[in-house]
Amino acid sequence: MVDVSVTATSSDQNLTDSPHYLAETLIKNGVKHMYGVVGIPVTDFARIAQGMGIRFIGMRHEEDAVNAAAAEGFLTGRPAVALTVSAPGFLNGLAPLLEATTNGFPVIMIGGSSTRHVVDMHEGEYEGLDQMNYAKQFCKESFRIDKIEDIPLAVARAMHIACSGRPGGVYIDFPDDAVAQTLDKDVAESQLWVANQPAPAMPPAQSSVDEALKLLSEAKNPLMLVGKGAALAQAEDELREFVEKTDMPFQPMSMAKGVIPDDDPHCTASCRGLALRTADVVLLVGARLNWMLDFGEGKEWNPNVKFIQIDIDPNEIENARSIACPVVGDIKSAMQMINAGLEKTPVKASAQWLDMLKADAEKNDAKFAARVNSNTVPMGHYDALGAIKKVYDQHKDMILTNEGANTLDDCRNIIDIYQPRHRLDCGTWGVMGCAVGYSIGAAVATGKPVLYVGGDSGFGFDGMEVEVACRYNLPITFVVLNNGGIYRGDFENLGDDGDPSPLTLSYDAHYERMIEAFGGNGYYATTPAEVEQMVGEAVASGKPSLVHVQLADYAGKESGHISNLNPKPVVGPLATSEMTANPYLKGAHM
Repeated sequence: MVDVSVTATSSDQNLTDSPHYLAETLIKNGVKHMYGVVGIPVTDFARIAQGMGIRFIGMRHEEDAVNAAAAEGFLTGRPAVALTVSAPGFLNGLAPLLEATTNGFPVIMIGGSSTRHVVDMHEGEYEGLDQMNYAKQFCKESFRIDKIEDIPLAVARAMHIACSGRPGGVYIDFPDDAVAQTLDKDVAESQLWVANQPAPAMPPAQSSVDEALKLLSEAKNPLMLVGKGAALAQAEDELREFVEKTDMPFQPMSMAKGVIPDDDPHCTASCRGLALRTADVVLLVGARLNWMLDFGEGKEWNPNVKFIQIDIDPNEIENARSIACPVVGDIKSAMQMINAGLEKTPVKASAQWLDMLKADAEKNDAKFAARVNSNTVPMGHYDALGAIKKVYDQHKDMILTNEGANTLDDCRNIIDIYQPRHRLDCGTWGVMGCAVGYSIGAAVATGKPVLYVGGDSGFGFDGMEVEVACRYNLPITFVVLNNGGIYRGDFENLGDDGDPSPLTLSYDAHYERMIEAFGGNGYYATTPAEVEQMVGEAVASGKPSLVHVQLADYAGKESGHISNLNPKPVVGPLATSEMTANPYLKGAHM
């Protein structure tokens, strides 16, 4: 037998290779965590990065790895890294990469890929795919490292682009022939440079700020609408100062909850409908007039409303309707300038406007309280979430992640958030199967306890990641609300083949046993009192836990609060009925 072992020479010992150089560059640029699924050709890169000091969180699916890294980007303002293998693994990461970009979460996805020249010539390479070009339409920018010398440039540009302007995703392609390259250590060190962070401030034009203040000062019913862009900009101090000085009522979007605490008396969450219908000037702060706000038109809005829009992206201005006063710049700078301008151009919401909103909120809160505290068994979403709220109110620094249809919509309305960047959900793109990954990223990035609240359908997309929570002993309490179906569990099969409805899942499941299989704590709750007791115990333990909350199978309604986006047939049984096993009074009816 021929001895093919190679003895390192002195010249070899002064070399570095691409995996070591990439890990070193990421560390110098402040990357602390990497989430991923290892395999060809990046297995050794993950091990080397771990050995050099990056904490590697091995996930069960690439989609959840990118979501976890994106959650860290939202919470910290700096991108973490998601690592995928070639082709199928890379493709699994694209949907969450686009979700992060749409939501404005900074993240860097690194994908191992197959040998370039073989892929380009379509010779049938193992998992061959032109990944760099596929990724372009899913993120802000896409790069390929063809030479080891380009690693510092690729990382620096990715850091800048992910964090600058409206944040988002960047993809770096890492082909196997580039993984194998080497470079003299001294040369590598001399060429390594670090991106300047954070991104420089981009103050708006003073004239636009002056015009915004003029419009607000003349408004009869001014309203501020706070979007997650304000949370991303970490502008909570400036916004709270503005509300204190102006008495401005505000409406938070879901991931902007906590930028100003939800229990602030100026919050219009309980009178949202009246606030939008009667506001004559609306200050949009990091909120987009997209489908979530009916594009700023229609019956939800005062037909004569004027919008002031603060956004760092000029392409967002007038994307759906006219804007009376565009303010293009970063939110923190813009709000500092607006606050400074209040001395010259005072703005004050009238007592009459505030009293009208307060009266409507008190009326709605009374109706809401009756539903949240009904103690109905089997439970509906309101009963269960009302019990969870009692626990959350005792742990206000806990990060909440949320997904589902009814579970998402009702949780957003019931559980108040008191600190910025303490709520993560599917956001602008509306994708389910994101919140378990978000939970892992939030726990790793902050070390804080995390409360996941999801429906049985939403949890099914990424529930296997509870094993990751157990493997890394993360302080996550998963709460799964089970009504046995997509939207609800009692939809009927319109045929006669005996199969379940397309919307039916396993109502008699015991999701808590999943986490028990991996050493976590499982609980099964059937009453509001049990929900409060068990969720409280799970959170207090600081251990990976899962509370299965058994709802009625008729709890919830089709498509949650956005049923208008799911067109109904005009003929046949579904034109007039949901075709559920329970009568109208027990369930929801379209």
